[in-house]
Amino acid sequence: MKTIGAGLAAHLAQEETTLARCWRIRRGDGVVLGFTDHDLGLVVAGTACTPMHGLDGGEVPSKLGAQVETGEVLGILDHAALNEDDILLGRYDGAVVESWVVNWLEPAQTLLLRVDTIGEIVREDGVFRAELRSGQAALNVTRGRLYQGLCDAVAGDGRCGVGLDTPQFSATGTVVTVADPFRLVVAGLSGFAEDWFSFGMARWEGGRRMGLSDAVLTHRKEAVGDVLGFGRRVGEWVVPGDVLKVTAGCDRRFATCKAKFANAVNFRGFPHIPGSDFVLRHPRSGDALDGRAVVK
Repeated sequence: MKTIGAGLAAHLAQEETTLARCWRIRRGDGVVLGFTDHDLGLVVAGTACTPMHGLDGGEVPSKLGAQVETGEVLGILDHAALNEDDILLGRYDGAVVESWVVNWLEPAQTLLLRVDTIGEIVREDGVFRAELRSGQAALNVTRGRLYQGLCDAVAGDGRCGVGLDTPQFSATGTVVTVADPFRLVVAGLSGFAEDWFSFGMARWEGGRRMGLSDAVLTHRKEAVGDVLGFGRRVGEWVVPGDVLKVTAGCDRRFATCKAKFANAVNFRGFPHIPGSDFVLRHPRSGDALDGRAVVK
């Protein structure tokens, strides 16, 4: 239940009001932006909200139980701080959006209506439409562990325990050539074996993608040099000379954890659990049902 300040409550009780909507956006990279549908700038929670002509917030229906409430905010891309490149690069994915109502004659009279996260963003003809998902969306995240042969930790996290910042597991590379939207020829990785960075991560330290991280799917040694294949289109956003830091990847198999990282003690999977081929196959006389893999 929301508590409305006495000043704003008295203002809402009047027949005529001077209210404006404000949106405070906190991106994952730490950037905080503020916008308002009023024609003058307002300050909300210490953030200057810039007039955004054409910005509009849609209605948000209330739902019972744990259903995710969704709304939207749409507007014209006419502000330097909110451009198509940042949207396409994913800088607003998962950003936190605070929706406020403000008495623009008395800006100290504010009310936080809701806190959402940005879901799907669609942009067309210079207009963006951002889906706002309520806090219940966090309930859709899988909790607990799955019994499976592969490790369910992320390489380098607290459960994995491997330090990926060491020279053995990380390197700084420079883009030499853009082979295609998904593949880049990178210099600086010649001292590492093929596939060393497959299933790893690359964090951009320069260029238009600076500050973003992308999943590396493949690492190949070719005549032109080391070629990294990415899980998303990056070639359209980088140019030769852009710098990236790459960390070694793991295919989450026990053999890789043991041989590549010497980290078998922290393996977070169940390598000896029978696979689906063992469970589904027809039993035969003489089979050794000892839990070993049927297909090696």
